[in-house]
Amino acid sequence: MDERLKKQLDFSLYIDKEKTILRQTHLSFGGRRENDAEHAWHMAIMAYLLAEHANEPVDVARVMLMCLIHDIVEIEAGDTYAYDEEGLATQKKREDAAREHIFGMLPEDQKEALTALFDEFEAYESADSKFAHSLDNLQPLLLNNSNEGGDWKAHGVTAKQVYGRQRKTQLGSAALFEVTDRIIKDQIRKGNLPEE
Repeated sequence: MDERLKKQLDFSLYIDKEKTILRQTHLSFGGRRENDAEHAWHMAIMAYLLAEHANEPVDVARVMLMCLIHDIVEIEAGDTYAYDEEGLATQKKREDAAREHIFGMLPEDQKEALTALFDEFEAYESADSKFAHSLDNLQPLLLNNSNEGGDWKAHGVTAKQVYGRQRKTQLGSAALFEVTDRIIKDQIRKGNLPEE
């Protein structure tokens, strides 16, 4: 078999492991916990549907690919819960090592392209990455809203913490942040998300 094709197929099979990485967020309306691959797929579809609400013009295909690859590193680094301060302290180091190993399985040109795209997402500077992050924030918020704040309640998360995570959503989409703000306020009013 051609060496390039072998590397591409080996990588394709390896990333199937992303389906085994469970997140803290449950599927809508009281379902099981979602996995990283489902989260990435959901974000990619949302990127296509919601691109018109980005603050700046975005390249939808690039945003979709960014969404699809942003959590591949969690195959080795593990999922870090958004409100886990201890886990967040070591997240970058773990994910950088995983990025190097996993994307290193690919032919050099594809390794460089996906690494650059991953790094762009992490840098949070381009219009594409800001919008992708808005989706990364909004997607679990929508699921939590459908579950009446069940995941927040299970982890003792407060509105202040959720706002802290969501504050950058507005950098990618003011319109999506307005939705976020309404959801948070509604969950506070229902008693599912304590303010402090």
